[in-house]
Amino acid sequence: MFSLNGSSFTNNSLSGVSRCLTQSSRRGVSGPMVVVAAVNSNGKPGDRNVSVLVENSMKESAAAPVEKEIKSTVTGGVGDVYGEDSATEDQSITPWTLSVASGYSLLRNPHYNKGLAFSEKERDSHYLRGLLPPVVVNHDLQVKKMMNNLRQYEVPLQRYIAMMDIQEMNERLYYKLLMDNVEELLPIVYTPTVGEACQKYGSIFRRPQGLFISLKEKGKINEVLKNWPERKIQVIVVTDGERILGLGDLGCQGMGIPVGKLSLYTALGGIRPSACLPITIDVGTNNEDLLNDEFYIGLRQRRARGQEYAELFDEFMYAVKQNYGEKVLIQFEDFANHNAFDLLAKYGTSHLVFNDDIQGTASVVLAGLMAALQLVGGTLSEHTFLFLGAGEVQLLLILFTVLFLVQTGIPLEETRKKIWMLDSKGLIVNSRMESLQHFKRPWAHDHEPVKDLVNAVKSIKPTVLIGSSGAGRTFTKEVVQAMATFNEKPIIFALSNPTSQSECTAEEAYTWSEGRAIFASGSPFAPVEYNGKIYASGQANNAYIFPGFGLGLIISGAIRVHDDMLLAASEALAEQVSQENFEKGLIYPPFTNIRKISANIAAKVAAKAYELGLATRLPEPANLVAYAESCMYSPAYRSYR
Repeated sequence: MFSLNGSSFTNNSLSGVSRCLTQSSRRGVSGPMVVVAAVNSNGKPGDRNVSVLVENSMKESAAAPVEKEIKSTVTGGVGDVYGEDSATEDQSITPWTLSVASGYSLLRNPHYNKGLAFSEKERDSHYLRGLLPPVVVNHDLQVKKMMNNLRQYEVPLQRYIAMMDIQEMNERLYYKLLMDNVEELLPIVYTPTVGEACQKYGSIFRRPQGLFISLKEKGKINEVLKNWPERKIQVIVVTDGERILGLGDLGCQGMGIPVGKLSLYTALGGIRPSACLPITIDVGTNNEDLLNDEFYIGLRQRRARGQEYAELFDEFMYAVKQNYGEKVLIQFEDFANHNAFDLLAKYGTSHLVFNDDIQGTASVVLAGLMAALQLVGGTLSEHTFLFLGAGEVQLLLILFTVLFLVQTGIPLEETRKKIWMLDSKGLIVNSRMESLQHFKRPWAHDHEPVKDLVNAVKSIKPTVLIGSSGAGRTFTKEVVQAMATFNEKPIIFALSNPTSQSECTAEEAYTWSEGRAIFASGSPFAPVEYNGKIYASGQANNAYIFPGFGLGLIISGAIRVHDDMLLAASEALAEQVSQENFEKGLIYPPFTNIRKISANIAAKVAAKAYELGLATRLPEPANLVAYAESCMYSPAYRSYR
């Protein structure tokens, strides 16, 4: 059995109480909101624009039961701040501690601003008269207006900047906008547009959306984390900017990736925005263009390596646990391979860590393969796989496929015979054994050397061709036609990002295979018409996996990530593909149902965490899907009284 990031870590003394399980007793605590005028030093009422909103529920809270705080028994962390947390909903807090400025300041606060949706009563109560036009509109009309405005922009980056402006103006409008129009806006806030945004982040940066931790903060990271205004953090997405999508080293400007990922954690997975923290670790950049760019916002030095890098990261990981506890999920994003695997191996047994580029990609691709079987028939063990690209990331994808096959009862040696790899020097074969990197050697076959992809395809006759090498247009017409020659329905996955680096386009795959290919890509492609039929290609988008996966970890109180949880996520995603989707040639469900998909993935992941003894929120809910759905953040406006 392979163990990619597995752990047998258990601790039966761990316990936690989910806020969702006790919510009925907590709702009685919330009361009406009133305005308390500030008083100046001479005892007279101060400027009402600095009034504060407080929840006036002292009577209710006095009668409400007081719950005992649950302390974590896990060593190496701090008290369990999650013991009573809901996974995603706005936190119920001591009523008199919540304050938000009224009047003009309220309109400048993105967490509470509702714009023209403030009611007549709210405008009177919170000193908004005259600061807004007289019309009162609802949330839906605001969304309609904003979508109309966004569609006026022809350049995707302009839409990205406009979305940033909305997020910084009205948080709940931003998330409702994204959730209601996810298929249209996902390519704007995420790949491919986010790649261009990162390239130009120094020019479009306006206000902080996360924490920048550089070598200047070494020895002070614990204090830097305390500068972030939110204390109950449940998900951190962190990057060092060295390998942003397929664009290379963007240094500090890689911040666009953690910001975008966490927007999706909220919109697609239901994690509340205040529980999400984007972080960029700035150790310099080797990108000469950035070092010479007067608008570059990061350290102007070449990348730190070795001990200096390791010490900074050790301090960061320790500080995160000290500030946010044992169960905060740390997602590594867009690290170069030499660091990505080392970080997973180093911290996988001591922290709740996940690498979306590696584990998320493997999980979503495996889900696509599982679903594709419904179209081609048979089992995975009956197929032959050819992987273009033989790096460590491709290896993990292979290992996940093997792990799944082994769990279905296929002997390990038999699975190896089904998997072939082709790197920059040709097919991985025994005659190259001495020159092969150690992780490639188990996949070498007794076969004559083959230098190029098209001849490898013709020789091996794979049923599944998967490209993730980052080399664009490598699935040529000859390659695709060869796949279609000996496969009625060739499975072709062109996974490299961004679009310019894709191994082939959807139009090329369908046209060259005469409409018979089962195609998926890493970047989105528009539907293709061929011989009068419309083909809607699937996108092997990690956004299918990581939001629901993270939600599952949170609602179960998981303390470690195990490989079996990722397999559970793959199976859950594959199960969400309907017969109607299959009839359209889709092997991934449409994003319009992503919240439901995420809830089902979360339930499967949480169930596996309980099964493995890695869950701390006890007892296990009877209906995990319903429980996950009930914990999801809603962007609906709250009434201010």
